[in-house]
This record gives sequence, structure tokens and C-alpha cells, in this order.
Amino acid sequence: MVRMTPPKPSLEMLRALTDENVLRSLMAHPRLTRAEISARTGISKPTISDSVQRLARAGLVVDTGERTTGRGRAGSYYSLAPRLGAALVAAITPRGVVAEAVDALGRVHGQVRTALEASAGPQVAAEALTTAARQLAGRIPGRLRLAVISAADPVDRETGRLVHLPDAPFLVGDLDPSAVLATTVAGPVLVDNDVNWAARAEHQAGCAKGVDDFVYLHLGEGLGCAVVNDGTVRRGHGGLAGEIAHLCTAGPDGKAMAFTEVFAVLGLRRPASTAIDVPALVELLTGRGERAERVRTVLVRAIGGVLSAAVSLVDPRMVVIGGEWGLCPGLITAVDEYFSRTPRPVPLTAAVLSSPELTGARSRAVEELRSLIVRMATPAPEA
Repeated sequence: MVRMTPPKPSLEMLRALTDENVLRSLMAHPRLTRAEISARTGISKPTISDSVQRLARAGLVVDTGERTTGRGRAGSYYSLAPRLGAALVAAITPRGVVAEAVDALGRVHGQVRTALEASAGPQVAAEALTTAARQLAGRIPGRLRLAVISAADPVDRETGRLVHLPDAPFLVGDLDPSAVLATTVAGPVLVDNDVNWAARAEHQAGCAKGVDDFVYLHLGEGLGCAVVNDGTVRRGHGGLAGEIAHLCTAGPDGKAMAFTEVFAVLGLRRPASTAIDVPALVELLTGRGERAERVRTVLVRAIGGVLSAAVSLVDPRMVVIGGEWGLCPGLITAVDEYFSRTPRPVPLTAAVLSSPELTGARSRAVEELRSLIVRMATPAPEA
């Protein structure tokens, strides 16, 4: 038997790994000395010193000018270079565009809010997004190096364009955020549906932390669902997985109909819109009287039908319910009681994060920005 000796890593590879360790240490802590980086990474101080010098020459790391105090030789504090730039994070919602710039340390540098009408259209939405990006770009040293966008509309998986679906309540047309931000953002633009970002946030830091298979049901002015399987949001072939508005369920008097039509029959849509009238619905869900009781009964059964379909198709460990009226007091308990009598019940729990779609997008933006900075330290291979 011939034993093959694995090839030794090249000097370039070892340097790249060391540089990544240094950069990621400085991404986790605003300032560190070379000795502190060495202690945190387990890499020798001379090797760390060489790496810091390389990264400083490359413009990725700077000496802050601060020095350690106390006995012994003073140590210099280093940090990421301020001009590395930031990532744009934006949410296009029924209420408007919310945008912010976030750096590799996760610090938010300003936030811009622009009100929109639910039927604003692509041009108005594009102008709001562009204006917000330009304002934020003027508040940071360096450039906006990438963007992560959350949209309260379906998103095409391949192109990142918003998708026009029949009866969707918050359409801004076939808005293309990548094209809109091409002159403001230097790098890639990642776009996904707001419910998918919310599910990622709950999985990372919310009620579904540690649970790799769950369904996130959003019940607000619009209806949405995210499917998380093996820790990953499943977007479907075209990015339209989880579009549950037209899923067939039980309506008033047990009549089969699309989920969204249940609210039309109950008279709970906003005028001239397919958007759900959330204030009116919340008043009924938390009120008393014959109509309130009827609405609660109908909706519990309709939601139960939607959940039964989801469980049958994707076999989740649990269901997370969020949204403006999904978190009404007593609703989840009533749905859980109904759902527990179905053939395949799973635990139901309430979402816990505020603005989860922006939280999820922000987390991804920091992750992508950090990876981009690490790649900036790696020299391009020779042709």
C-alpha cells in the first residue's frame, strides 16, 4: 500500500488564512492590539504582526493611534479601515421604504424613511429607493459596497425583480432593485421576500433558534409563508414558494375558497384593494359580540386549513406565526387548539422579533460585507 503525503499548504494560502483570522477578529471587536489578536486566534504574534502590516499596506487595517497603558511596552490598537464602506439594507413595505447603511461591525450609520402608497408603482418606489441610497452614501466614509433588499412582494429567484401576481395587494410593479441601485451601490444587490427574511431572523435569533425545519406564517395586510428546511429558506423554482394567498381552505359555512377570498367574504378588505383591513380585523379579534365570534371561528378554521396543507407538504417541526393580526391576543391559542385536533398537529409559537424582515436582511448584509472584505485581502490569481 502506497501512502500519499498530502500536499503542504502554500505560503500564499497560509498568509490568506492568517489575514482572514485578523480581519474577522477586528470585525468582532472594534479595536485590538496584535497581542490580543494573537491570543484570540492562537496564531503567533510575529505571524500576526506580518499580517497586520500586509493588511495595512492594502488599506484594510489602520493603526488607530491609541496605545495600551500600564507596565511593559505600549501596544498599538488596530481597527478596520473606516473607508472600507458599508452595506445598504432596505425594506420596501406597504408603509414605505426604510433604508440604512450598516458596516462590517454591524453598526448602523443612519436610517432613511420614505412613505409610499400601497399602489405606488415602480417609478415612485424606485425614486424612493434611489434617494435613500444616495443620502446614506453621503453619510459614510467609503462606498456602499453591496445591498440587501427586503420586499413585501414576490421576488423572482433568478433576476431579483419583483413579480406581479394577480390580486397581490402591495405591488410596485416589476421593480428591479439591482438596476435601480446600479449607480449607487458598487457590488451585488440581493433581493428576497420580506417573509423569507423574517423567517431567517427568527431562525437566527428568535423563537425558532436551533430549529432547522419550520414554517413561518405571516398574517398581516398581506398573507405570506416561508418554508425553512434543513436551516435554509426554500424559495422554489421561481422564488414563489410560500405564496399562500390563493391556497384553498375552508371559508364561511365551510365553503372551499382561496385564503385571500375569506377576507373578502367577511368584508375585511380595505376599499378598492385586496389588502386586509388590519385595524377592523384586530377590533373584531379582540372584541365581543356575535360578529366578532363568527369572524374568529371562521379565521381559526381557515388558518387551520392552510397549516394542514403546509404540514402535509413540508413536514415542519413547528409553525411560527407573525404579522400585525397574527399576534392578536388569544388567536394563536385558538388556532393551536383547533389544529391539535387535526391528523398531523405540530407545535405553534408566536414570532418574537420586531421588524424581523429588516433584522434578517441586516444580518445577511453584515455577513456578505465581511466576506467581501476578506476577499479584498486575497490577491487575484495570476493569469
